[in-house]
Amino acid sequence: MTGGDKILAHIKSDCDENIKSIEAEAENICAQIIADGRKKAEAAAEEIAGKAKINAEHIKAAAKSRADLEMRNTLLKKRRGEIDKTFNAVLKYLLNLEDEAYFKTIYKLAKRLEGKSGKVVMNLKDLSRLPSDFKSQMKQSGVDVSVSETPAEISGGFILKCGDIEENMDFSAILDDKRDEIEDLINRELFSE
Repeated sequence: MTGGDKILAHIKSDCDENIKSIEAEAENICAQIIADGRKKAEAAAEEIAGKAKINAEHIKAAAKSRADLEMRNTLLKKRRGEIDKTFNAVLKYLLNLEDEAYFKTIYKLAKRLEGKSGKVVMNLKDLSRLPSDFKSQMKQSGVDVSVSETPAEISGGFILKCGDIEENMDFSAILDDKRDEIEDLINRELFSE
């Protein structure tokens, strides 16, 4: 081997060592980059999983809230239906009372108007079955009345016209007027837990 060959071999050997050193350093850098990338990916995955868990909990809570609201609305609708049935049954009961019991109810209503006087207006059915002592019974109830021959468009009960003022004692109107109180009573009696 000549002196030039030795120099070339030495240069080649130095180059090979430098290449190995550079390759080793590049592998270390790549391994570090991969390790850092894994750490970042794992941290990002944990963060995403945490956010997903929180989102899932929010979705679950919102779905439960919607289900609870729907159940409450369904229950309220059912209660409202039952209360409406009760109101209708009470009205039907009042309207279908036998004549004597019906007019006793009218006289009880008249006691609420004690001291007033005026013209009583009733529906056609009630005018046709009016007892002969109606005016005197109303007077005993505290109301001095005359009876209008013109029928009123009411379900039952009566309207007392005192000049420009009307006292509406129609059964439907009374029930509507007392609806909140009656609903509270029905809710307590039928739906209390």
